[in-house]
Amino acid sequence: MALTPDEVAKLAELARLSIDSKDAESTASSVSDILHMIDQLKKVDTSAVAALSHPMDLAQRLRPDEVTESNQRDEFKKIAPSVERGLYLVPRVIE
Repeated sequence: MALTPDEVAKLAELARLSIDSKDAESTASSVSDILHMIDQLKKVDTSAVAALSHPMDLAQRLRPDEVTESNQRDEFKKIAPSVERGLYLVPRVIE
């Protein structure tokens, strides 16, 4: 499927993209090449290929579920602009 520069200009307008008229020819050629490649991919027989959720059949390495950092809550509260009952107070943004 080959696109003309006029079709590219119309698609660009619909997509709210700005394509210069002097670039429309090269853009039409590039998009046509992509559409041609997609047509070729559609012709490939994939009926014998099982669907995969991931291309590599690997198990996720798991790490132990243990605390690795110390509790620094009191130090963070000291440098916070405003804290009340252990919660950080922020300015209201919605009236």
